[in-house]
Amino acid sequence: MLKLAIILPTLNERDNLAPLITRIDAALPDVAWEAIVVDDDSADGTAEEARRIGRADPRVRVIQRIGRRGLASAAIEGMCATAAPFVAVLDAEHQHDPALLGAMLAEVEGGHCDVAVASRFVAGASTVEWDEPHRELLSGLLNGMARLLLREPLADPMSGYFLLRTDLARAIAPRLSGIGFKLLLDILAATPEPLRVREFPLAFAARRAGQSKVEPAVLFDFLAGLYNRWFSWLVPTRFALFGTVGALGVMVHLAVLALAYPGLTGVFWQAQAVATLVAMTSNFLLNNALTYRDRRLRGMRRLVRGWLGFCLACAVGALANVAVATLVEGRGLHWLLAGMAGIVVGAVWNYALSSRFVWGRY
Repeated sequence: MLKLAIILPTLNERDNLAPLITRIDAALPDVAWEAIVVDDDSADGTAEEARRIGRADPRVRVIQRIGRRGLASAAIEGMCATAAPFVAVLDAEHQHDPALLGAMLAEVEGGHCDVAVASRFVAGASTVEWDEPHRELLSGLLNGMARLLLREPLADPMSGYFLLRTDLARAIAPRLSGIGFKLLLDILAATPEPLRVREFPLAFAARRAGQSKVEPAVLFDFLAGLYNRWFSWLVPTRFALFGTVGALGVMVHLAVLALAYPGLTGVFWQAQAVATLVAMTSNFLLNNALTYRDRRLRGMRRLVRGWLGFCLACAVGALANVAVATLVEGRGLHWLLAGMAGIVVGAVWNYALSSRFVWGRY
């Protein structure tokens, strides 16, 4: 009888799949398991490779996601797609050792904990083979921030390798944000009562094949996930990120204006025009890299078209800003409040137009 589902979120992991399935099979000789590959429409044919493996081994299934991206949301879809009573999540990069699965399963199945976590930072763990000091430093920073938010101490709340009961995962799923890449922290923060967690020392290995998807923007993803967890009731998360980039754009605008006037030109409108163009370009590039990472425009042609569309959307937003502010100020609202009202309307307009016509859809 099926007991354990192993969820493998993938993006361009074709060469890693078959060896990983072999390692999982060797690690669980007495356990009925299945592996669910949740692939974000990889360009290297990862989904087709999973189907090829599945034709020879029916324990391997694949969910190929079209138009959706993100490790956390992929793992959630996989956890909700199995009939197994227990579910584990691990990366397909071979950095997570499947040999721990048996002990982790026994601990959860025996009722000794709610979640078993493979930890990089408990006694007995190792990151020697990882050999990426900048990523280890970033993980340490994010773990330190995450521990401040948890009710129970945990050495590695940012681990991507964990196991729990499937019914618990499904019960928590509606409260999960699905944003970013660190699902475990979201699970631990989403439950009304603290979960019992047991950490297992993990020898974190080097990636077997392919390139890492970890980018500097993971810190932005982490903050986005935290915002979504605690403040999404106030405004949509993506709009908040769009507004954050807009605030950075204001600083860019003022910095360029201070440099250009009167240093580069003695004509104010020329300096203002240059500052506006630079700020809009900065906002476009940051939104493309951060706010809309899952819909990122790539290639010079698409970038140029997107930039033109973004500038046009901002121009329309600026007109809306001025029109609304002028209207409400003329009806007696204090000029400062009128200006803020115009800014809000312009920001919402820019966000709506950009989401629809630059990055594809709402």
